Amino acid sequence: MDVSSYKIRPSKHFVLGWMRKWGYDIEMLRNILESSEIQKVGKHKYEAYFKQKGGRKIIFVIDEEYKEIFIITGAEGR
Repeated sequence: MDVSSYKIRPSKHFVLGWMRKWGYDIEMLRNILESSEIQKVGKHKYEAYFKQKGGRKIIFVIDEEYKEIFIITGAEGR
């Protein structure tokens, strides 16, 4: 998936929770989305899995009309 042509917009929940906890910024999210395994789990919803301190997941929606990736939430686990 070519993430470079999309604007990344995280939700308030993701910014105040997961981004703060993980210490990420928008560029780090872009790099993660470009290099991670992405699976489609709904009509517009996707999950990106990546290994970092165990396993982490980012759940997001792609809006083709506005060329935007809206990050809903994240998760940690093994």
